[in-house]
Amino acid sequence: MDTPMQDDTWMPTFYVGQYETDRALPVTSSVLYQAHDCNYDMLTTPITTPFFHHRVQELVTQALQNNINKDDQASIPTIPALSLPDTPLTPGDITSQLLAFVSPWIDLCSPDPLISNISRQVLYLEIAYAAFCGIEYVFIPGPQLYHGDAATHGTPQYARAVQEALSIGSHLSIHIMFPMIADPIAEARSEVGNLASQTRAIYIDEVDELRPQKPDIYGTWDAWNTIRTVSLSLPKELPPLSVQSRWYSEPVKLIAMTPDTFNYNKHDKPVLSDALKSFITRLMRVKVTPWILLCDVGPIPGLDDPEARIPVSDGFLSPDTVTDTAGSPTPAEAASRFKSTNKHTDDFTPHLSYIRWLQRRQPPRTIVEKYGSGYQDYLQVPLQPLTDNLESMTYEVFEKDPVKYDLYELAVRQALRDWRDEGKPTSNPDGRVVVAVAGAGRGPLVTRALRASKAENVEIDLWAVEKNPNAYVLLQRHNRDDWDRTVTVLLGSFADNELSPECLDGILHLLAPTYGISIPRSYTAFLTPIAAPKLHADISSRSSWDPAAPDTPAVVWLHAIDYLSLGTKPPSPLSDSHDNAKGKNKAPSTNPAPATSPLILPTWSFHHGPQPSVPASNTHNTRHARLSFRTRNRGVCHGLGGYFEAVLYPGIELSTNPETMERKSAGMISWFPIFFPLRTPLYLPDHSLLVVNIWRQTDGRKVWYEWMVEVYGYNLLLGGETRLVRLGGGEVGSSVKNGCMM
Repeated sequence: MDTPMQDDTWMPTFYVGQYETDRALPVTSSVLYQAHDCNYDMLTTPITTPFFHHRVQELVTQALQNNINKDDQASIPTIPALSLPDTPLTPGDITSQLLAFVSPWIDLCSPDPLISNISRQVLYLEIAYAAFCGIEYVFIPGPQLYHGDAATHGTPQYARAVQEALSIGSHLSIHIMFPMIADPIAEARSEVGNLASQTRAIYIDEVDELRPQKPDIYGTWDAWNTIRTVSLSLPKELPPLSVQSRWYSEPVKLIAMTPDTFNYNKHDKPVLSDALKSFITRLMRVKVTPWILLCDVGPIPGLDDPEARIPVSDGFLSPDTVTDTAGSPTPAEAASRFKSTNKHTDDFTPHLSYIRWLQRRQPPRTIVEKYGSGYQDYLQVPLQPLTDNLESMTYEVFEKDPVKYDLYELAVRQALRDWRDEGKPTSNPDGRVVVAVAGAGRGPLVTRALRASKAENVEIDLWAVEKNPNAYVLLQRHNRDDWDRTVTVLLGSFADNELSPECLDGILHLLAPTYGISIPRSYTAFLTPIAAPKLHADISSRSSWDPAAPDTPAVVWLHAIDYLSLGTKPPSPLSDSHDNAKGKNKAPSTNPAPATSPLILPTWSFHHGPQPSVPASNTHNTRHARLSFRTRNRGVCHGLGGYFEAVLYPGIELSTNPETMERKSAGMISWFPIFFPLRTPLYLPDHSLLVVNIWRQTDGRKVWYEWMVEVYGYNLLLGGETRLVRLGGGEVGSSVKNGCMM
């Protein structure tokens, strides 16, 4: 396989849209085509007009004067059907190319029954008309989590309204706009013209939390978790990495940026902070990349003069234009710079130009990203190498990994060198070291063993053992044409899940009793709890035709996930901010060094060497582990991520563990992790304890796993004593129906 190169021509696709609060309506085909000419991919449109907003406000004002209470639902006015002045939309050729926005001034979370009822009516009217017009994507404002200084609890009624909207527009793709973190001050500023500002005090007084609220960094995620597709509004200052990682694991469809998201450098050009660049880079690595929506960054240029020559925002910018060295301006400075930026005639769409520049400056893909492209979060059933005869193409995929075979060759070389230098005796009468390759496949390890023998000048007697009769034919051909004369890769994604211990049990008694060597010498399986909503949704959909799907461990390149249990990790001595302080212009990092790292714990190990005989049963290969993971932040556990580390020979190791892979076997692509799903996801409150029990079971005919996850919390008792209390637990998962046959 090719090694990663800096001239990788791959470039991610950035779908960039443009949103204007005061857009001239309607959006015509000429406006859309002009936006395309400027290098925007899409435009937004409101579903209703300011006239409709004014009409609804009049109804609300009149109802408030009538002092309607929560026990008088029949007196709440009904909004008449939409009329021509109420909406700019009409069915047409371009309608399906527009992103439609529900009125941002509704408040579906309002504790005031009048406001919440009117808001639902607006939502249902707009969803129904958008569906009629042929709109495909509709965006709804997220739940209002604060009313004044009080935190409200209207998320369930918001979720119910969205569920009803989905039934009205059954073919629509509905997405909810969320800020990354909830901010009561920002919500208060946005209440001008918002129905939330008309919530009556008597209903706010009924809210059970009446104290001023500081921003809850997980508040919006908590609300989203109640509702479940999301669109994300990016702030200028990103929240902690743990919050970023949580949103990264969710199905984000769109990320919205306003002028406040950007900094403005000494050339009055909009730029993003290094943290935002890295976050966007990470999002653009997922299998289905989110869209980018630039909000209120200026109108589409050229609409007033169709003959004007407007330069295309292609992303080719001078280094000075995109360097962020000015620091963060004050709000007044930012507003002034934004106005002056739009006056420049050399670039009529500076924010779009910068995003296109960022698209061109994405880091090249790593070798793992090249190899795994298209397999992010794609579930695969583990192989059954003992019962199934693999096809040549399957072997070929494994053989594309040079790292694994380099390490195996290095291990064989070191073993042969030690054997020679220590003067160990051999089983062969003529002094050659006997080497057996168990599970030879198409022969790559045989080739590496012969190469190691030649490099160390140690003669070997090589035996290749393979149960696949089709691969055996190819081994014979290699022996005739490639090898002068006629070690084992039996590891699976969880080390032992493809029966490596059982296979080696049948041959280890043939090793020399004192000096025999097994490569690998040992291996250890690891686990960590993860949030993986995309994988859970995929498994749930498979359950309709495969009832065993929730109990089947799957091989998967874990990508859009969030580690739920973290440990501290020192920051990298080299960082983007370090170079930025020197005025350097760096491309964003694809793997920014986190301040915390996942807690990934060992479950069990297997060690291999000479043994006196073949075991009479397989009970010695059963295992059990009980692991405890402390969680700092609330979340949802959808399953367990499984990895392994293997010692091929002392000092030579390989790993799929994210914490050690770069150090032990960087760039290795032969194994994706394994995922143990939970049939029912578990909610974890802040500062909880997650306990995992996992078993490796056998009945002499097959091997399977069983696993269970429980959540515990801490109760504070009188006197300061704390007690651990079980909060919940999932069902015992069992892969017995799809166990690996011996």
